[in-house]
Amino acid sequence: MAESFDASFYPGSTSDDSYHEKTHFEPIYESFLCPLTKQIMHDPVTIESGRTFEREAIEKWFKECRDSGRKPMCPLTLRVLNNTDLNPSIAIRNTIEEWTKRNDAAWLDNCCRSLTPGSSENAILQGLDHIIGFCMKSRSNKEVVRNLELIPQIAEMLKNSNTKVRCKALETLRIVAEEDIENKEAMAAGDTIRTIVKFLSHDHSQEREEAVSLLCELSKSESLCEKIGGVNGAILILVGMSSSKSENIIAVEKAEHTLENLERCEKNVKQMAENGRLQPLLKLLLEGSSETRLSMAAFLGDIVLSNDVKVFVAQTAGSSLIDILRSGNMQARDAALKALNQMSSHDMSAKLLIEAGILPPLVKDLFTVGANHLPMKLKEVSATILANIVASGADFESISVGQNDQTMVSEDIVHNLLHLISNTGPAIECKLLQILAGLTNSSATVVSIVSAIKSSGATVSLIQFIEAPQREIRVASLKLLHNISPFMGQELAEALCATAGQLGSLIKVISENNGISEEQASAVGLLASLPERDSGLTRRLLDEGAFDVVISRVMRIRQGITRGNRFYTPFLEGLIGVLSRLTYVLQDEAEIMNIVREHKLAELFVDMLQMNGPDKVQISSALALENLSEQTKVLTRMPEVAEPGICCSIFPCLGKPPEVIGLCLVHHGFCSLKESFCLLDGKAVERLVACLEHSNEKVVEAALAALCTLLADGVDIEKGVAVLVEAEGIQPILDVLVENRTEVLRYRAVWAVERILRTEEIAYQVSADQRVGTALVEAFRHGDYRTKQTAERALKHIDRLPNFSGIFPKMG
Repeated sequence: MAESFDASFYPGSTSDDSYHEKTHFEPIYESFLCPLTKQIMHDPVTIESGRTFEREAIEKWFKECRDSGRKPMCPLTLRVLNNTDLNPSIAIRNTIEEWTKRNDAAWLDNCCRSLTPGSSENAILQGLDHIIGFCMKSRSNKEVVRNLELIPQIAEMLKNSNTKVRCKALETLRIVAEEDIENKEAMAAGDTIRTIVKFLSHDHSQEREEAVSLLCELSKSESLCEKIGGVNGAILILVGMSSSKSENIIAVEKAEHTLENLERCEKNVKQMAENGRLQPLLKLLLEGSSETRLSMAAFLGDIVLSNDVKVFVAQTAGSSLIDILRSGNMQARDAALKALNQMSSHDMSAKLLIEAGILPPLVKDLFTVGANHLPMKLKEVSATILANIVASGADFESISVGQNDQTMVSEDIVHNLLHLISNTGPAIECKLLQILAGLTNSSATVVSIVSAIKSSGATVSLIQFIEAPQREIRVASLKLLHNISPFMGQELAEALCATAGQLGSLIKVISENNGISEEQASAVGLLASLPERDSGLTRRLLDEGAFDVVISRVMRIRQGITRGNRFYTPFLEGLIGVLSRLTYVLQDEAEIMNIVREHKLAELFVDMLQMNGPDKVQISSALALENLSEQTKVLTRMPEVAEPGICCSIFPCLGKPPEVIGLCLVHHGFCSLKESFCLLDGKAVERLVACLEHSNEKVVEAALAALCTLLADGVDIEKGVAVLVEAEGIQPILDVLVENRTEVLRYRAVWAVERILRTEEIAYQVSADQRVGTALVEAFRHGDYRTKQTAERALKHIDRLPNFSGIFPKMG
């Protein structure tokens, strides 16, 4: 028996006759329907039995007959057929086509009436669905939709208050625009694209997905790319969507494809770069035409890049930009310099540019004169880049910048920089000073720079810049002078004193009370770094009123009037450093002694000894206290002893001097921190002992030096040891000895320990500490002559070496 045909095999097939009544205006004739699929036929054919079917459906039927081993038969009559020829039913097809056109026209007319603001939600949705179905039948139907001017009506539905309607309108526009350039152009008319872009930031995820899908379709038209990118915020939103972790994956992919399409327009590429999507711009920079590369390089120099992006650009395009710098025309070099300037402002990207070979062409452009030389405006950019590069902290000793393996610290290069400083304008002067300041920041290169400055005789000319009208030039020169002052401090001090007005200019800058500026920190830092024992400079500072200004600024900081900022630490370090100068010339200047007492500077230095304070402040304060404490022996007021009267000679029991109370244990006089700078007053000893545990050995050296004044000749050493015992300072001093962090610390620790071990009880206790004995033995074996002598005496105190002084009599 023959089997019946399974019409459900065909997608969209239905056996419900009412379906056709619902989707067509004109009555549908039975002859229009394929008996197998129950659908309107598109390609009707007649078989031998005289029955008409949809070509695809009857072909499927015949195939099933063959596959099952049955002879082909008519699916309606079940009559076996002699052949399976398919004859096109042209008359029926034409009739169906005419009927379809009339029906579609009626439907489209109905759609036009339904796509109005006053229509119901269902009517609008039904109309949009029909337009989608109509367009999907054939591409030619999309032209019909355009000619009927349905596109503006569909676009108007984007403003509907109903979310479903808006989503369906977006979907409909996408279907209408697919593979139809003219429909895309029609949608671009008016404000439709701007409206679509607004949907990208809506809360409803389906609206966002439909909107980005529509934009993706529209962006396939190159002529629309500029218009889409021209909508304010469109590219920024798309860039955000393409990298979103929370967005629907389809929306993310569509956003990415849309951006890829928009890259065909250079304006869009620049917008993408502004919003963090650099790859398209860099691709054009590397692969574009000469004109395009020039345009992209120039734009790269104008936008603001994050540090991560600067690194990425340096890695990707740094070498290409440097090639342009070497061989391009003036306009191209201008563009390349601006882009390189951007990248050089971050340390990591600057180092990548060094690896790519930026230094030789930069240095060449700076020093070249004559044909093909850069105009001054571009030399300023070159100098700026070089200043940025130098600030990155690379190893410039080993990086060649020209012929004969010259480096940035070669004498000829430094001489050229110094010469250029003297023969150029303020803008380039500033950058060149910054270059030299950067090179002198490193201990590896500062000596070479100092040598070149000395050999060129440029000291005086460099100092003159501290009076320049431009603040940036003054700051750069002050930084440079500060950096070289440890190596040529005396020359700088003499030059400052020899020129009228320059010290006054520095003091005037420091005195300004409008916060703390970089210039103020640099100015006071320079003064603090000059030789402390130069009494002539100290006298000039005193005459100029420098110390009154510095004391005033310190008081404002301590009172909270001057608030801290990023220059607070170097400013305070400089202030305390300048004040500490006073303690180096106390013996010769009564006026200075009065200043120290009047302003209670000893108390100030004690207060500055805080573990959480800046290291340099603690070092300067401890050294100042050492200097002050050394004067205590002279300044302490000894008690007056009355001459014995005649009665005392008759009655000796009356000659016993009266007991004096309030005497200093160490100095045996009347002491105070304010008047005689005695460390036993004002918790100075405790603060200094605390500094012995500091991580910075320079702080430890200064603190230990100050404590050693309590054990020096001319004081009661035994009482000094007792003071250290009470302050719990013995063990920290022993720890400093054991740790042996620097040669200076070892000598000071050995010296202090030898004095401490003169107390037998302590010597007995320490003799049991193997670590101390070993440290003293090491000092005895490996120290310099002074250290060995002192270590020898200390070892005798703990019986590690024999003491022959009690065996052999002292010889004449």
